[in-house]
Formats: sequence, C-alpha cells, structure tokens
Amino acid sequence: MTLPHPTKKYQVVGIGNAIVDVLSRSDDSFLDHMGIEKGIMQLVERDRAEQLYGAMENRVQAPGGSVANTLAGIGKLGLRTGFVGRVRDDALGRFYAEGMERDGTDFVNPPVVGGELPTSRSMIFVSPDGERSMNTYLGISAELGPEDVSEDVAAQAEIVFLEGYLFDKPKGKDAFTRMARKCRAAGGIAGIAISDPFCVERHRDDFLRLIANEMDYVIGNEAEIRSLYQDDHLDKDLKRVAAVCPLVVCTRSGDGVSVMKDGQRIDVPVTKVVPIDATGAGDQFAAGFLYGLATGADMETCARMGTVAASEVIAHMGPRPEADVKALLRREGLI
Repeated sequence: MTLPHPTKKYQVVGIGNAIVDVLSRSDDSFLDHMGIEKGIMQLVERDRAEQLYGAMENRVQAPGGSVANTLAGIGKLGLRTGFVGRVRDDALGRFYAEGMERDGTDFVNPPVVGGELPTSRSMIFVSPDGERSMNTYLGISAELGPEDVSEDVAAQAEIVFLEGYLFDKPKGKDAFTRMARKCRAAGGIAGIAISDPFCVERHRDDFLRLIANEMDYVIGNEAEIRSLYQDDHLDKDLKRVAAVCPLVVCTRSGDGVSVMKDGQRIDVPVTKVVPIDATGAGDQFAAGFLYGLATGADMETCARMGTVAASEVIAHMGPRPEADVKALLRREGLI
C-alpha cells in the first residue's frame, strides 16, 4: 500500500451519516415524562423525533456523525478534507453544511431541495449525573446512495474513509463501492471504520467482500474486528482480516492498539485513564491515525497519534477536540 503523491485537492475525504447533534440538559423526571430510556441510544421515527425536538429547552446544536467527527479532528490538524453526506435544504441541513465548512471541511454535496425526508438528528438529553440519553432519527442521511458520490471528488482524494453505519441499505453499499473504486483507480487508498459489531452481524458476507476486494485498510475496536470472522480469539481474527486487507487497525481500549500491516503485527500500549465522556474516542483515534497515514508516518507513530487524539477527546464532554491536538502531538515528539 503506497500513498499517492500529495498533489490532490483532498488529503482525506469521508463518506458517512450527516447527523445534527442536538443537546439539552434534563432531569430524570423529564425523561420519565417523555418516555425516554436513560443512558442508551435508540432510533426513533419522524413523529417522535419532532415531538422530542420541540420539547428540548435551551438546545445546543452541532454537526455530528462518526466520520464527520473524524474529519473535524483531521481538519483541526491542518489537512485538506471533504465530506460526502446527505442533508435536506431545511434549517438543520443548512446549519450542518455551514458548520462543516466553518470547521474547515468541504461539504461537497449541497443540501437537497425538496428532499423526501428531514435532515437527520440525534436528540441527546444530558442528565445532572452526566448520563447521555440519545434518540436518533436517521432521516435523509440514511438515503445516501451512489448518485451522491461525485467521481471527481473521489478521484481528488488521497485517502477515502467510509462509515460502516451507512452499510445497512443497498444504496449505501453501492455508494461505498463507487467511492472506493474511483479513488483507488486514481491512485488513492480507501478504508472503512467498521462502526458497530451489530452492523457486521446484519451484513457479514457483504462486509467481508468489501474489505477483501475494495479496501486498503480497516479500523475497528476489538468487538468489531472479532465480529468479522467470529473465531472468538483476537489473534486469529486479526490474522484472518490481515490476510485479505493490507492494513488492519484494532483499538483495544486500555489494552492499547494492535496494527497488522502486510502481515506484520505491531502492538502499541496506552496509558489507562478514566474518561469523562467516551463519546468520540474511536472517531478521534481514527483522526490521529489517518493524519499520520496521510503525512507518511510509520505505523507505530500513526497508532500513537491516534491514542493522543483519543485521549484528548475523552477528557471532556463532546465528540470533537477542544485542545490543540497538533500541539499535543508535538509535545509527545510525534511531529
């Protein structure tokens, strides 16, 4: 796997769910009154989403979504980034597109005029004890398909990063394949964040086919990597994924990071810390790792960059970096 000459418009382009995170503080009695199950994420339908959105007081809104969070981290590190997502031309959709642009990432598809569904949103109710109760309406984002993938954008990407959550619909799979093939045909590399072991359970054969035939790298946590081949033994699972994909990156929480590149394994330890909010840890690990990959760092350095970015984000509320991660990388002697 060789990175292309860095003359393309984008160093990293991501494709994933464009979800507006809407946060509001609420006590347990409010959650009970609204029938919200505390501390979990659940999908909701459109009517329920509108009811909950209307009930939120002092709303704080931010562009969200797994790969979008990763791109925000990469953009803060100074790379040229683009995002392929689908929002409606409504207030939330315009807010999302403008927010991504403001954070330094090109939102390459304009909001859809007269879109069939509203912009996706996750209503997050934060309790006094810090618990986050998430109610996610997938909306128009989940309708992303190959027609949303500009071949010019894909060809102008050195690295493409795909979000496993979008794999639930055939059109999402088709969008992935189109993006990956055009990027690779133009000399770039393509990879995927597995996102969720349950997503693998639903689409194991298609996931494995995509990784084996279209991907240059795959990033996942231990549960996600183990879900691919189900050997119930991480070492075996890593070797099997590495047999079909040149680069496999497995985050193992406090046990560090395992990287398999061209069949060779590297284990990078981490310092265990108690997170204030673990939201976004995987997204920001990917940001640090891909920053290293895009700038030509070796695998150990890439992994260490990922752990620095993840450590920053779990030290505060929210899924995106607040500190200067580049300064943290300098302090660790990584750049």
